[in-house]
Parts: sequence; C-alpha cells; structure tokens
Amino acid sequence: NLRLVNGTHPLPEGFEPPERCDIPGTDGLAIDRRVLDDLMALLDGAAAAGVRPEVCSAYRSHDYQERLFAARAQRAEQEEGLAGADAEEAASFWVARPGASEHEAAFAVDLVDASYQELDEAQEATDTQRWLIDHCAEYGFILRYPTDKSAVTGIGYEPWHYRYVGKEAAGEITASGLCLEEWIESCGWDTAA
Repeated sequence: NLRLVNGTHPLPEGFEPPERCDIPGTDGLAIDRRVLDDLMALLDGAAAAGVRPEVCSAYRSHDYQERLFAARAQRAEQEEGLAGADAEEAASFWVARPGASEHEAAFAVDLVDASYQELDEAQEATDTQRWLIDHCAEYGFILRYPTDKSAVTGIGYEPWHYRYVGKEAAGEITASGLCLEEWIESCGWDTAA
C-alpha cells in the first residue's frame, strides 16, 4: 500500500491488482481488498458526521485508463490547439498516463459530495470534502494531490482523489505536510522497487 505510482514510477507492464474486490453500495466499482474495511469505515464515519461522500471512481483497468488519457489528450488538441506529444503532456497534468495511475493499482478512490458530483476545485468547498481532508488519515487515506504539490506530483490539484497508505503512514504524511513523493524520499526508501 506504499508503492509509489506516478509518471516516473509506473506499474509493471501487465500489472493486475492481486486482491481486487467490489465496493458495496457502488455500481461495480472495485478496490484492493486490503483497503475495503478502512474505506467502508471512512464512509461510515463521514455519514455519522453528517456528510455524504460517494465513491465515483476506484479501480481502473489499463484499457480504461488509456481511454481516459486519450480523451483528455483529444480535449487538449481541440480546446488548447495542441498536437501530438504536446497534447499528451498537457493531458498528463490532469489524467495520469496509462500505467502511472494509482487507480490501476486499486489503492485510490475518487470521493465526491453526494450533492455535488463535479470533479473540479469547487469540491473542496463542500462540507464533505472539508471533513474528508480533515479526517481521511484516521482511516489510512491521504489527499494525494494537494493544491501546492503539483510541481512534485506532476498532477494538478484534485480535492477528490484519496490514496490508501495505511493508518500509520497516513498520519505521518498528513502531519508532515509532505506529499507521498516527498515523504517516501524523506524516509530514504528505494522507489525503484
């Protein structure tokens, strides 16, 4: 659950999460089985606090990630007038390249407020996201792409994207103010593994 997955640390070719299972109450969304109990506890804790997060995305197959990335690159071509590698580079700031998505590893979930389903920065203003940002570490999750860490993560701010790292690591990462890349580096871990 501490595997670094990003543009410089992609998953091995042909990677399949070994312990994938369905998330109850979703329409066939899946997660790594080792994440499920803490995810369900997070959702229950949020409900008890009076907020309503919904899982809108979880595990993604490599093929699905390829389609998402291609659609974002095409959008960059149409809306920004970019082409080829430039369009792909612009797309990779918002959608991880295939093989570089934590969703493919089945350790990430996108959580939105039940009354606001848009994946945009306005998510952070919802009561749900404010609660999740404040309490996600108690359940083993971190806000993976904070607003001030895009230069390090390579991904734009996503106030809905939560990564499971386990309760101990989540507490340490959150308390440190570091993003996952910075925290792993500060621990001296070999990210090539």
